[in-house]
Amino acid sequence: MCNPLALISTGMQVVGGLQSKKAGDRAAAAALRAGEFNAKIIERDIDLLERQRGIVNSNYLVEQERTAIAFERDVQGSAKAGFGYAGFDMSQGTPMSVLRQNAREFDYETKIREFNNKITNMQITDAQEEAELNAELSRMEGGMAAASARAQGTASLISGLGDAAKFGYEAGLIGGD
Repeated sequence: MCNPLALISTGMQVVGGLQSKKAGDRAAAAALRAGEFNAKIIERDIDLLERQRGIVNSNYLVEQERTAIAFERDVQGSAKAGFGYAGFDMSQGTPMSVLRQNAREFDYETKIREFNNKITNMQITDAQEEAELNAELSRMEGGMAAASARAQGTASLISGLGDAAKFGYEAGLIGGD
């Protein structure tokens, strides 16, 4: 005759194992969602960095234009006016040397601004690549946590089924006679 308590206990062990497996699967899904959510937040930073690049480059172009206008108006214009007022011939000698030196200095400063702009763009590109890698890492960590949760749920299911089988065998519900 079959012991009803033994049968109920065996069934509870099987149900407990199944519930552990379902809980592991739910935890796995949650880990994947969390990894994806974090990755999307990180990827948002990539877009913000691209906007920053646009602002930096726009400011650079405006600064270049304003600097060129100011150079011609203030530096070269003042030099020409000063030499002209003093009665010097502008087409040769010291006035021309001064204007050329001013132009060389302006070109040098322009190249420095261009170099600094390129460095800023490189830094933004590096930050974007780092954000992409962090997003990928977040997804990988979510996947790893999901796999771990699924494995833990499967182990609980196997353990529950094993315990149920052992109890059922010992109680005479399965195997034997």
